Amino acid sequence: MLWALMGVFAGACIAVQAPINANLGRALEVPIAAAAVSFLAGGVVLWALAFGYSHLTATPINFAAPAHWTLIAGGLLGAFYVFSNITLTPMIGAAAVMALSVAGQLIAGLLLDKVGFMGMAVREISLGRVAGAALLIVGAVMIRVL
Repeated sequence: MLWALMGVFAGACIAVQAPINANLGRALEVPIAAAAVSFLAGGVVLWALAFGYSHLTATPINFAAPAHWTLIAGGLLGAFYVFSNITLTPMIGAAAVMALSVAGQLIAGLLLDKVGFMGMAVREISLGRVAGAALLIVGAVMIRVL
């Protein structure tokens, strides 16, 4: 239950982040600058936490271990996501952006589960999972169109 609440809270943070960053983009007059500021602020906080955790647990950060492309891939994908939210939120609204984002996440998640992407457990695409995804997509379309 605690993990589910954490997921819901994380989703709420993303919903609140979109209009904040869109407002920042309007104020800076260059939306991509707002994405850069957002990532810089988050990066500073995350590095402080990472180094603090590393120090407290005496666990060094092993930069040599991961495949080099994974050091930037997540950041590039996240940057596109944040920039898209900054650009789309003023145009179509926060609810539509969140609905479409969640629909995209669910579709990609189903496919990643199906193939066991990067060592994840393989989970078959069942009728129930497809029905859930279809209902979410219908909901996203309804939020955008109605």
